[in-house]
Amino acid sequence: MEKEVTQTSRNFPKKTKKIIRHHLPDRIFHWVMAVCMLVLLFTGFLPIVGVKFSWVDPHWIAGIFLTVAIIFHIIRAVFWQDFWSMVIGVKDIKGAWESTRWALKIAEKLPGKPGKYPLLNKLYHHMVSTMSVIVVSTGLLMMVKIDTPWWERNPYFFEDWTWGVVYVLHDFASLFFVPLVMVHIYFGIRPEKLWMTRAMILGWITSKEYEDHYDHEKWKDI
Repeated sequence: MEKEVTQTSRNFPKKTKKIIRHHLPDRIFHWVMAVCMLVLLFTGFLPIVGVKFSWVDPHWIAGIFLTVAIIFHIIRAVFWQDFWSMVIGVKDIKGAWESTRWALKIAEKLPGKPGKYPLLNKLYHHMVSTMSVIVVSTGLLMMVKIDTPWWERNPYFFEDWTWGVVYVLHDFASLFFVPLVMVHIYFGIRPEKLWMTRAMILGWITSKEYEDHYDHEKWKDI
């Protein structure tokens, strides 16, 4: 039986079979965000295409859960994780350039392996982060137009032009999430990527997957 380990140091013992890629709080955040995002997309777009149902309450409730999850993630990233490890640096750009040259048969040398989060992961994370900030901030402002357990609706809280800006930003970010979610699901179910999906469910990758895909000198436990 394989032994699960929780440490992710730069030098793993030979007997190590499982390596933690995603800790439990991060996995919980990911799946809470995933459920909230799907609820928000379905309740936001199904009425537009003609599927009529009472969508307002599940929409704003999912939005509140998403907001709390994002706040938790930000606090954890700043105080318990290496915040700067997700910043795109020169090494990321250089690695992407080397990979592109190798893929186009311009260079024969194999590109170096990335750390825990490759450039494409970072780019996707930053796109989701940006759109999340927009959709959550505008969504919270839009909540003043509905009745909640905490206040009565006030559609005149902002002037018309301000509401127009809020709606445009909210709709733009929401539409942007449609391809983001589709791409994420697509790559999550591809056979060669299922090991990453398993890692987001169970938390670990095998030592072989680690050696095949990552540079242990660049890997950080975040």
